[in-house]
Amino acid sequence: MKKNSTPPTDPALQALLGDDSAARWWRRPMLWTSVLALLLVVGSVLYWQEQKASNNAPVFVTEALRTGNLTLTVSANGTLQPTRAVNVGSELSGTVRRVLVDVNDRVSAGQVLVELDTAKLNDQVQRSRASLAAAQASLAQSAATVKESQATLARFEEVSRLSGGKVPSGAELDQGRAAVDRALAAQASAQANVTVVRTNVSTDETNLAKASVRSPIDGVVLSRTVDPGNAVAASLQAVTLFSVAENLAQLKLAVNVDEADVGAVKVGQKASFTVSAYPARRYPATIRRVDFGSTKTENVVTYVATLDVDNTDLSLRPGMTASSTIVATERTGVLLVPNTALRFTPAATGPKVGSTSMLSRMFSGPRRPGDRKSAGNDPRAPGQRQIWILKDGQPAPLAVTTGISDGRNTEVSGEGLEAGMAVIVDQRAGQ
Repeated sequence: MKKNSTPPTDPALQALLGDDSAARWWRRPMLWTSVLALLLVVGSVLYWQEQKASNNAPVFVTEALRTGNLTLTVSANGTLQPTRAVNVGSELSGTVRRVLVDVNDRVSAGQVLVELDTAKLNDQVQRSRASLAAAQASLAQSAATVKESQATLARFEEVSRLSGGKVPSGAELDQGRAAVDRALAAQASAQANVTVVRTNVSTDETNLAKASVRSPIDGVVLSRTVDPGNAVAASLQAVTLFSVAENLAQLKLAVNVDEADVGAVKVGQKASFTVSAYPARRYPATIRRVDFGSTKTENVVTYVATLDVDNTDLSLRPGMTASSTIVATERTGVLLVPNTALRFTPAATGPKVGSTSMLSRMFSGPRRPGDRKSAGNDPRAPGQRQIWILKDGQPAPLAVTTGISDGRNTEVSGEGLEAGMAVIVDQRAGQ
């Protein structure tokens, strides 16, 4: 007999159990609705975090690597001076009788500038000349005495020869010879006295000539410190009466170069300068000399550089303070990078643009030490530096060799450098 395997279908039992009693859990709509809602919430949170991270990404400020000219200059201050200036003074003491020139007057060599009172000097010259005449008379008298004594001795010797040595006696002959020697000595003394007195005359005449103070050079009178009636006392040192400049059409500029810059300053380099009287005008100059000796002022060591200045129009005056700029080195057609790029180092803030998603970072393992390299520059030899260029939106280091710098831009060279490259100079936080 065959059994029936179909479960009984009692209406009362079906009504009691309900239709959902046979449904499984994966077929329940409420479960999948909750899962879908949860996924939407997680996706929204992840999208919001991804957008926030993207907005917080750093913004790099760049400047193009360009080709240009670069000039290294050295600044120094100094004063204008004449190429040759002479302080004219008096070697004699006395009273000023006349002053013949004034400031800004042109003078020639040998021209009388001032005259002293010569009354005493004239008396001294007359007295010396009188002494010279007396000395010359004494010399003539001595010469006559020499002749007389020599004649007497000659007669004595002739008589002695004729008498066979009987007369005069030997004593008389000795006295005659001694008289000749004394006469010759007196003549020599008189001759020496004449020389001394003649020297005194020459000295007094020279002093008389120096009473007229003359210009030693052709030039222009820069200063005058004497007036008629002034007493000049030159007992200790020569008194300066005038200052005379040889040629104001050619001046020199003496500037103080700092010890840190003196190595770049050479003879023959070009320079320019300005003065307060003409602030809008730049005057050309050329370095003539750089002193080896130093000057120390308030613990600051400087070296004096002398520049030749053309002053044909006489617009410049000695003593003016000048601010000079010396052209030490010039470069043409070189690659230039802003100095801010050499000091820039990217900061490790926020995720890198284009990196893995937030979801993958959430499920990735922990970062091991050493995964991120230090952002600082490694020590390099002098002239070796590092710049950062923007490559595919990310900073990339590039080694360069630096040259001269003008304070704003620096000459660079190295492999991979091309004009127009985006060089990073600054980094800003994202919005």
